[in-house]
Amino acid sequence: MQIKLTAVFQKVPEGYIGFVEELPGANTQGDTLEEARSNLEEAVQLVLDVNHEL
Repeated sequence: MQIKLTAVFQKVPEGYIGFVEELPGANTQGDTLEEARSNLEEAVQLVLDVNHEL
C-alpha cells in the first residue's frame, strides 16, 4: 500500500526542522535540508512500524 503524506520543512538558526502533518510524532532536524529529509523518511518509517505493532 502506498500513501501520500505532507512533509513540512522550516529553516531555523540550527539548520532545518521537518515534520509530517498527518503523522504525529514524525519530526526531525538536520544541519542541511537533505539531512532533514533523510532523517524524516527514517522517522516516518519508525512511527509507522511502531503503530503497526501496537
